[in-house]
Amino acid sequence: MGFTASGGRFLMRTLLLLFCWDFSRGQISYSISEEVKKGTVVGNLAKDLNVDIQELQSRVFQIVAGSNTRYFDVNVKTGVLFVNDRLDREELCESKQKCSLNIEVMAQNPVKLYRFEVNIADVNDNSPVFQLQKLDKNIYENVVPGDRFSLPAARDLDIGTNSVKTYMLSPNEHFSVDVQSYGEQSVSAELVLQKPLDREKQSVSQYSITVIASDEGSPSLSSTAVIVCWVDDI
Repeated sequence: MGFTASGGRFLMRTLLLLFCWDFSRGQISYSISEEVKKGTVVGNLAKDLNVDIQELQSRVFQIVAGSNTRYFDVNVKTGVLFVNDRLDREELCESKQKCSLNIEVMAQNPVKLYRFEVNIADVNDNSPVFQLQKLDKNIYENVVPGDRFSLPAARDLDIGTNSVKTYMLSPNEHFSVDVQSYGEQSVSAELVLQKPLDREKQSVSQYSITVIASDEGSPSLSSTAVIVCWVDDI
């Protein structure tokens, strides 16, 4: 198989471009909170790359790769990298512990590519949510103190201390709550019977209890659900 003259020239131009293209070594990392205002400063490229301001303009520094949405932009007059669009951590990374966006900035004369990582920190902007606001639970009257009953779990889109961390009950005589933690993102709770249930002696066939799910953000956010415990006769 032979090469045509035009094919050879194209290959030569491609090789020359590859030789001229200089990838910067290492990667600079920045951190910023989600939901900051558009225009918020992330960092200063001129300072962190040790590049003179005049060089930023003459070499036409610009963002060339990253998300389809341009979340960041560069001011070539100051070297400032700033927020250009809304940063919603939950939308970008869902429940991942680490949320980061990778961007690439290219300079001309000579062509050089710089890589940056921007870590998006979580803020407590979501309350815990119960799937159902009210739940009926049937319990036989012959249960004994210490018996346990599962409680519905609340879901929180935030992570770490901003996620669900504790459950509490409204004041009542018959039940307490036991909270179990299975890692940073997994918390469950159970009702624990403290006092016998007797329909005939107490003339009560149901108990309404409010469950409160809370995170440990600042300020703390919470939500509630009502558990109606129906006491079944035996």
